[in-house]
This record gives sequence, structure tokens and C-alpha cells, in this order.
Amino acid sequence: MNLFARRLRQAAASIAAAACGLAAQAALPTVPTPVEAAPAVGASSLLQAGFGMFAVLGLIFLCAWAARRFGLQRLGGGQFVKVVSSTMVGQRERVVVVEVGGTWLVLGVAAGRVNALHSLPAQAVPPPLASAAPDARPAGAASLFAQKLRDSLGLRQRPTP
Repeated sequence: MNLFARRLRQAAASIAAAACGLAAQAALPTVPTPVEAAPAVGASSLLQAGFGMFAVLGLIFLCAWAARRFGLQRLGGGQFVKVVSSTMVGQRERVVVVEVGGTWLVLGVAAGRVNALHSLPAQAVPPPLASAAPDARPAGAASLFAQKLRDSLGLRQRPTP
């Protein structure tokens, strides 16, 4: 019985200590602990997220438009076929000079079709002349191309002043 009495005393002592601790804690002034509120999803946060989404979508569409407008260059492409020059003739028609191998092909490109207008031997493209007179006549392949284009369109050549 000695063991039973000893354990009973230990249990009574621990209960008394706990009761004293609770009495001391009750006597001390208590400070309310701040309770963190759940984040509220308001109209301003939804509006901010919406503007962010529209800004990103607008940036994507702007990049796509710029790539189409200014002709995004493809990497690794154009090894065998190069566009030397291109000019608009109408709303949907253009004349394109394409270099294939050692030959320049003058192509008429319209909606849904491509016609070969002329072929020339490939030449070096000179840099644009900034000091050239506005009425200076083109020389070489350019004048030949201009004459062929006038002939195919049925236009008369302008008299030289």
C-alpha cells in the first residue's frame, strides 16, 4: 500500500500546483491577442487583377501585331529563297523580287495566286543613294524591270525631259 499512497500524494500535489497556477493566471491582467482576420476579396482587388490581365493580353496582341506588321524574321529560314525587294501595287497586290539560287524572279502576288512576271540573273543590291536626284533614271536591272512592268500594265513610257 505504500506505493499506492505515494502515487496518490503525487497526483494530489500536481492537482494543487495546477490549481495554484490557474489562480495566479486569473489574477493577472489579460491582454487580448489580436486575431488575424481572413483576407477579404473586395472589388478593388478584383479590379486590379482584371486590369493586370487585360494589360498582359494587350501586350500579347501588340507583339503579334508588330510581328505581322514589320515581318518577324524566322531563325534559320531563307537559306535558299530570299526576298530581295517588295512593293505594294494595289490593296492586295504586290510585286516581289525573290532570289532563288543565282536567279532573281519577279513575282506578281495577288490574293490567292502568284504569277512569275520576269527572271533576271542575280545582282548585288546597291545601298540606297541618299544624294540621288528625285528624277534620276534607274540604271541596269531596275530600268529593265520598270520597262517590263509598264509593258505588262499597258502603260506608255514617260517622255524624258
